[in-house]
Order: sequence, then structure tokens, then C-alpha cells
Amino acid sequence: MGDGMELRGDFTRMLPRLRQDRLHRELLVRAARVRGADAPTAVDATAGLGEDALLLAAAGFDVTLCERDPVIAALLADTIARAREDARLAEIAARMTLMPGDAVVTLGALDVAPDVVFLDPMFPERRRRAATNKKLALFQQLESPCEDEAALMQAALAARPRKVVVKRPLKGPHLAGMKPSSSLAGKVVRYDVYVPVR
Repeated sequence: MGDGMELRGDFTRMLPRLRQDRLHRELLVRAARVRGADAPTAVDATAGLGEDALLLAAAGFDVTLCERDPVIAALLADTIARAREDARLAEIAARMTLMPGDAVVTLGALDVAPDVVFLDPMFPERRRRAATNKKLALFQQLESPCEDEAALMQAALAARPRKVVVKRPLKGPHLAGMKPSSSLAGKVVRYDVYVPVR
């Protein structure tokens, strides 16, 4: 980039959060947990740099990662490939499969319903941009906010998962105006959980 910033995924910095004594306390892992699934599956429909998908994979999910931006998808492919060469991450990264392209299309083409669909549409731009870290600022230059939240949510529900988990700003509106079945709130973000009628 012209301002000298560089963006490269690095799952190794996530290692402390992947320890079993900490992993079960992660809000995303708690929100995505499904009962009675020996080999749970998840689709991270807005994968970005893959850190949320990594948490799900560490928790035992086989995760399909969708990323529509070709540059970010290439960065993510490199990050996963390097993780598979790292003995500390190889087993987890082996459960991560990247599907570049529009998540709405990918979700519509699934042969088998996943247990969980995870959505993390880019948060609306904050007024205090100075507080945004450099990596996130660079990421935001590449990835544009979700243009049609309703279409993304409908595609997630149409995939017939056991639940849809949506990451939102703590005080942000519900995605596409849909009220969740339940929510888990942290200090900065919350996870809205939607349980479709099956």
C-alpha cells in the first residue's frame, strides 16, 4: 500500500486463545456450540482474515470459509497454507477449507446443511477513526461493508443450518432488522444467535 502498511495473516498470534482452558470461554465458541454433533460443520460466510474460523476449527468444527474479495482471499489462502506447515496449528488448519467468492452463491450451492452459519458483516464505519488499529484500517481499504445484509441473512437461513450466529457491535442493530433467538454479549461485541424452525 502507498502508506507503507503491510497486511499478512498470522494465526500463530492466536495460539494463546486456542488453548483448551481458554477456548471454551470464547463467546463465539459458546454461541456456535451444537449438541449431539460428533463432527460439527460450519460456514464462515464472511471469513476476512480467518481468525473467527480458526476459533471454530480449534473447537472441532470443519469450517468452510467464504471470502468475496480476491485480495483478501489470496491472503487467507496463504495464511492457511502456512498454518498447515506449523505443527502447533496443522491439525486445526486441516479443518479449514477456503471457498473464494460470494457467500450468497456458496451457501445456495451447499449439498448438505451445515450445523452453523457464521456471519460477521463489516461493522458500520466508526466516527472515531483514530482509534482504529492500522491492520484493521488497511483491511477496511480492501473489504467494503456488506451491501445487502438481508440477502446475506436470507442465504444463511436458506442453507438450513441448526443455527446462524451473527457478530455485531455491542450496541449495534440486529442484522437485517431480525430479532435473534438469543444473544451473548461481551465488552465490545455481541453474538446474536438465530435458531431456524426446521
